[in-house]
Amino acid sequence: MSKPRETAVYTHGHHESVLRSHTWRTAANSAGYLLGSLRPDMRILDIGCGPGTITADLAALVPQGHVTGVDRAPGVLEQARATAAERGLGNVDFAVADVHALDFPDDTFCVVHAHQVLQHVGDPVRALREMARVTRPGGYIAVRDSDYAAMTWYPASPGMDDWLDLYRRVARANGGEPDAGRRLKAWALAAGLEDITATSATWTFASPEERAWWSGLWADRTLASAYADRALEGGHATEERLRTVSAAWRAWGERADGWFSVLHGEILCRKDG
Repeated sequence: MSKPRETAVYTHGHHESVLRSHTWRTAANSAGYLLGSLRPDMRILDIGCGPGTITADLAALVPQGHVTGVDRAPGVLEQARATAAERGLGNVDFAVADVHALDFPDDTFCVVHAHQVLQHVGDPVRALREMARVTRPGGYIAVRDSDYAAMTWYPASPGMDDWLDLYRRVARANGGEPDAGRRLKAWALAAGLEDITATSATWTFASPEERAWWSGLWADRTLASAYADRALEGGHATEERLRTVSAAWRAWGERADGWFSVLHGEILCRKDG
């Protein structure tokens, strides 16, 4: 019997404008809800590790333990390996994997972590069951996902309203759920998990530097990433519409009163046993 494969398409791809965001992520700004549960000797699986910045941070926090980072995209793992090597970390390795069918035995890891992953997968409930399978009894399943419908900004911008509508339609056409943050607890319950702590946290971009960085990467992503290709190929937008949305991002970034907040849902689930 063949293993199940992910049915969703990763909406963003790995264009430079996407990795610009991913390499900014740290354990502190993206996994704070988990850090208090870590011990120095834990074995951790980091699913959807991308360029490996969070993975490397986790490895530094478990110096007597080990971290395995996995991703579906082989190319980005080369960058992850380089990140770990630059930091001199010897307790981390990387591999290609599908969250729906992990190539690890039952009860392998103390922590199974996924940041911004379930919003992109074909079956998040099955993914959570698989994450729980490879977690040791007494260990943790830790998941954090943004919630696009809950993102908010100031001042109002029709072009950015259009961006949000467009992004959510493209993500759903690709088989994902962009409003994943609010659904994490429900998905965990459906997966049979019971000891669930559900929290939320935000990223906020308001200073001139933050606005320039956040608006710039989305302006570029709207025109040049896999998301842009899928918006065009799927008939969701024209090139003119994408240019208008990109310009709206840059205009927002130039506003001295500009403010943007990204809401994330979080779940920390302890496996029975």
